[in-house]
Amino acid sequence: MSKKPQSKDEALEALDFIVNVLKEHEKDLDRLINELSTVTDALGETGEISCKVEKVEERINGLQKEITGLVNYLSSSPRVAPVLAVEQKTEVVPASTMHGPPVILRCKQWEDFQTLAFQAQTLSFLYKDAEKSFQADALKGNQIITYSGELPKLTALLKMWLSKQLEVPETKILEGVLAIG
Repeated sequence: MSKKPQSKDEALEALDFIVNVLKEHEKDLDRLINELSTVTDALGETGEISCKVEKVEERINGLQKEITGLVNYLSSSPRVAPVLAVEQKTEVVPASTMHGPPVILRCKQWEDFQTLAFQAQTLSFLYKDAEKSFQADALKGNQIITYSGELPKLTALLKMWLSKQLEVPETKILEGVLAIG
């Protein structure tokens, strides 16, 4: 009979061992389920982020199309404007025969510069990226009209825009600074 209790004890020990192993496995499975839940939540957020990235890409593509359309529009319309500007410039050019030092007008408002520099003989501009500043100088008769302020960096677009705004042919607009002597 002593063997039977040992075998019962052994059987109970084996059952206890199996129960303990199963409990450990249960704990491991709970931990893995929690980790899987965390990963699933993260993937859901990543899905949201990728959706947002796709929307941003769509907006960028739309903006690129709009800019291309704007460039095409601006590059086609100044071709008509220079003819008118040349005809009207003949009235402005004689003013440059004035003697004496040129008058420098420094505009703080873009609208003032637009008004004074309208149909200028020559126009220059400078964009300083580090300072995020834009400078435009116009020669009109015996006057140099200057503006300093903020504007976008796209120089090709800026040239077309200045040409359209001031009716000055793009060929007479240069990036840089107009200076005397």
